Amino acid sequence: MASNPEKLPTEAVLEAARDLDRRSTGEVLSLIHEQDAFAHAAVGRCLSQMEEAVEVLATAIAGGGHWFNVGAGTSGRLGVLDASEIPPTYGMNPRVVQAVIAGGDRALRHPVEGAEDDSAAAAFELQERGLAPGDVVLGISASGRTPYVIGAMEAAREVGARRIVITCDANSLLAQCGEISIVPQVGAEVVAGSTRMKGGLAQKMILAALSTAVMVKLGKVRGNFMTHVTPVSNKLRGRAVRIVMEITGVDRARARDLLRENEGSVERALEAAGR
Repeated sequence: MASNPEKLPTEAVLEAARDLDRRSTGEVLSLIHEQDAFAHAAVGRCLSQMEEAVEVLATAIAGGGHWFNVGAGTSGRLGVLDASEIPPTYGMNPRVVQAVIAGGDRALRHPVEGAEDDSAAAAFELQERGLAPGDVVLGISASGRTPYVIGAMEAAREVGARRIVITCDANSLLAQCGEISIVPQVGAEVVAGSTRMKGGLAQKMILAALSTAVMVKLGKVRGNFMTHVTPVSNKLRGRAVRIVMEITGVDRARARDLLRENEGSVERALEAAGR
C-alpha cells in the first residue's frame, strides 16, 4: 500500500492547473469541464467490475439481504444520496439499501472532526443494523485509506458478508479489502487533493449505475419506466399517471381512476388494466 502522501494519486498535482489562481473565470470553468471527461473515461474502464458488483448486489437483495453503502465525507454523502433515492424511485423498503456515514446524520451538513479515523465506529454501526452473511457492504473512499471504511470492510469479512469497494487508488488498502474492487483512476484533481471533484464525480456515476442496474435486474422497471415509483408528491403522482397512460394506452382520466382504485400503485394499476 502506498503510504507517502506525495506518491498517492489522490494527492497528485495537476500540472495543467498550476496557474489556476491566475486564470479568468471562464478559463477555470473550461479546465474543470475538460477534466471532468477523465472521470467519465475512468468509469468506462471499470464496467466489467461494475457488472460483477451488480450480480452480487442483486443476488443478495433477491435473497433477502441488505446493501450497505459506507463512507466518510464526500464519499459518505454520495452513498447516502444514492441509497435515499431507492425507496421513492423503485418502491423498495428503505431498510434494504442503507447508507452508513462517519459522524452520522450531522456529517451530511457539517464536518465531524475525527469521525473518519474511527475504524471501530463503522463496525459497531453495521452490527447495530444487523449485518449478516447474506448482506453486501460497499465501501467508498477516493483515497482508499479511510479507517472508517476499512473498518467496515473488516466487519463484513468477519461475518461473511460480501465486500465491494469504490476507490481511486488501485494500490490502497481498501482496494485490497474488496472481493470486487471498482477503481476509477481519474488522475490529479484541478485543485490538488480535492477528491469531491473528479473522484466524487466518478463515485457518483458508479453508484447511480450500480443501483439502477440492480433495480432493473430485480424487475423494478418495465421497459425504461419506473413502475414501482412511490407517488408521494404532485410530480411523482403526475409521473405515475403518465406511466399508466404510456403502457396501457388509456386516457388520463382512466389512468387516474386505475391509480386511485389501486392506492396509487402503478404496478397494480397496470395489472388491473391487463398489462
